[in-house]
Amino acid sequence: MDIVEISKVLSNKTRVNILKWLKEPEANFPPHQDIDHFDDGVCVGYIQDKTGLSQSTISTYLNSMQNVDLVIPTRHGKWTYYKRNEKVIKAYVENLKQDL
Repeated sequence: MDIVEISKVLSNKTRVNILKWLKEPEANFPPHQDIDHFDDGVCVGYIQDKTGLSQSTISTYLNSMQNVDLVIPTRHGKWTYYKRNEKVIKAYVENLKQDL
């Protein structure tokens, strides 16, 4: 785990908000039309709609979050769904506590 790289990704308010929203997807996003659960996360389109940013910006943000393992992508047909990687988030927080 690279604490510095994760911290860089989390230095952006929108990316932090995305992680917060993904913690409780049922409370922050409408139900999916193609699948009837949030087990695999939230589709990019819903995340984009909530942020009001362009699809390319959200894709870049999610890619940077995926590169440091903060989120886990899952494909369903032509759509990609993202959920939090709770194991990495917990380890990051624990490492911060120990290092500071």
